[in-house]
Amino acid sequence: MIKLNRIYTKTGDDGTTGLVRGDRRRKDDLRIEAYGTVDEANSCVGLARIHSAGMARIDNALARIQNDLFDLGSDLATPGTDNDPLRPSLRVTAGQTAWLEGQIDVVNENLEPLTSFVLPGGTPLAAALHLARTVSRRAERLVVALAAREPDVNVEAIKYLNRLSDLLFVLARSANSNGTKDVLWTPGKYAQSQRN
Repeated sequence: MIKLNRIYTKTGDDGTTGLVRGDRRRKDDLRIEAYGTVDEANSCVGLARIHSAGMARIDNALARIQNDLFDLGSDLATPGTDNDPLRPSLRVTAGQTAWLEGQIDVVNENLEPLTSFVLPGGTPLAAALHLARTVSRRAERLVVALAAREPDVNVEAIKYLNRLSDLLFVLARSANSNGTKDVLWTPGKYAQSQRN
């Protein structure tokens, strides 16, 4: 059980933060950016949940995603390999990614076929899910960059984030009456418009 009694420790006042295992890192370090952006994505999912009342399937999925994103943050905050087999580090697993894939398949079955790219918007829930999707994509880019620099990054973390943004996309379409209320991109719609 994690117990947090003190909210501030002043140890980060020098611009560094401690990892679960390893040395202290500057707060602008790529690893800190990566798991900080995962935390940001989690906050966006929490914001989306404000609008998911009455949509139990979506809300339950988002609740699980929030927990999994905390697992992912812990994974990224724990570099290196385990020295104690009795106390393994928390890592995102293939099972968590497979769950996302299963959800994508179920939700996607009921969606209207796409005829264009979808603009972020529609219902408040869909808009919030699109925001969470784009922040998840940014987190994915940062984790990819981190993996190129530090070889001990869990490859499942990248897969998880890739599938997560896909699930958030189809959930946004589901929130838009299964895609019937999607806001679609019309290429060049205003390209020829005159200024007034």
